[in-house]
Amino acid sequence: MQDLQLLDAIERFLRGEMSPEEMASFEQLRKTNPEVDEKVVEHTMFLQQIDQFAERKNFKLTLHDVHSQLLESGEIKEEAPKATVFQMWRKYKRVMAVAASIAGITTLLIAGMATYYSQKKTGADIERLRREVKREVAQKANEVINTMQARTTKAPENTPVKFGGTGFLVDGKGVIVTNAHVVNGSSTVVVQNSKGQEFRSRIIYTNPETDLAFIKIEDADFRSIGPLPYGIRKGGTDLGEQLFTLGYPREEIVYNEGYMSAKTGYNGDTLSFQIGVSANPGNSGGPVFNRNGEVIGIINARQKAAEGVVFALTAKNIFRSLEEIKKDSTYENIRLTLNSSIRNMDRVQQIKKIEDAVFMVKSY
Repeated sequence: MQDLQLLDAIERFLRGEMSPEEMASFEQLRKTNPEVDEKVVEHTMFLQQIDQFAERKNFKLTLHDVHSQLLESGEIKEEAPKATVFQMWRKYKRVMAVAASIAGITTLLIAGMATYYSQKKTGADIERLRREVKREVAQKANEVINTMQARTTKAPENTPVKFGGTGFLVDGKGVIVTNAHVVNGSSTVVVQNSKGQEFRSRIIYTNPETDLAFIKIEDADFRSIGPLPYGIRKGGTDLGEQLFTLGYPREEIVYNEGYMSAKTGYNGDTLSFQIGVSANPGNSGGPVFNRNGEVIGIINARQKAAEGVVFALTAKNIFRSLEEIKKDSTYENIRLTLNSSIRNMDRVQQIKKIEDAVFMVKSY
């Protein structure tokens, strides 16, 4: 029996449109063919979900009508809200996040149903739609959880931020590189990811001479992101090579692109190089990538007298610092990724893969 014929038969069976002989024959087919029986069960559940959705919608409409009638009769009164838009957002942002997620899931479900009834879909199409809905529900649920977690601040109470900058993972288990001047003199370091979720961290290494620092996320809410998408490049970079940066000059991650404008840094410093890109203090400690998605440097300074003149430490400094860190056996398992898995992706896809590993660094 072809898929379309089977679906038509299932529809007629569930609507009770079969003759007694057809009904008996179809029941026998279900008993002898588990695949047919499974499709009947799945289609029954699908139709039940549609009915439940319609019932909920009708119930909400009924409630709305009753509420309107009570308002018109004067039995209840509705006072104008006193809170400002900003206050309402702060108070109900979690509810809004959940509502937005439910709206996304509902939209997907309705779109799937509309497609199903407007075209004669095969069993394979229905199965694919079911998997897509399940995947979308899981994704939206994770987004809601992340949104809620993001609102829990890990900063010390009544303590202002002394300095802010950027850092990036060099080990997926939570080891971050940033500038030493971003964390020096701080008693508490908190890092924040691109979703706004904060994590408590601890300084494990600083070197004022190279202006490099390593910090380790030590927070029960943090989950390892696994293998890093980018590699750390040991070799040099050619003059004029196209580069790009990701950092936190403000409360959201910012992308910039430029080029290598000099092979040495300020006053001929060989530990760094000069790049032509715009940057602000919040970019300090941020990664510099080449077109293959390899980290070639770490932003650490800019020349105030000249626009677009920024200096970055070479990635070689990361390897040298790690040798010193590993003298402490506690950190001997830190492993740097050398190969970039995003080499052949376009820039938009590279950024999507990278941004979860770039953090805002807040020193208190």
